[in-house]
Amino acid sequence: MCQKAAGNYFMPLAGTNRANIVITSGEPNWFHSSDIVRRGFCAKCGTPLFFDPVDSDHLAVTLGSLDDPSTYRPVSEDSVESRVPFVAEWTGVRQKITDDDFSPDELKVIQDSNHQHPDRDTEVWPPEAKP
Repeated sequence: MCQKAAGNYFMPLAGTNRANIVITSGEPNWFHSSDIVRRGFCAKCGTPLFFDPVDSDHLAVTLGSLDDPSTYRPVSEDSVESRVPFVAEWTGVRQKITDDDFSPDELKVIQDSNHQHPDRDTEVWPPEAKP
């Protein structure tokens, strides 16, 4: 189920008590993926934010949505029955940076027209909401 919700091979999550969650900007929208679980996402950009068992004191936060995802090191791999087989082999694959796929002109267009929230906290989001 997480693969579909993330649109990816896996969804890195960190569980916490919901009282620990501080939303710094806006409010998430919610999709009830089942009668007992809802998924929170950013209403402006669609970024997945939460896996929320509705009758629990705990929820899980998507690590990629954090300002510094490297702060939280994975301690377990869950739902391995649906793991894509080659994921376990990734440590030996070729690595490249995102910019390798674009020309300098394309990178400039992406930078100037980017609607995605940056990988850091911002005082105002989205940019068009500036006073």
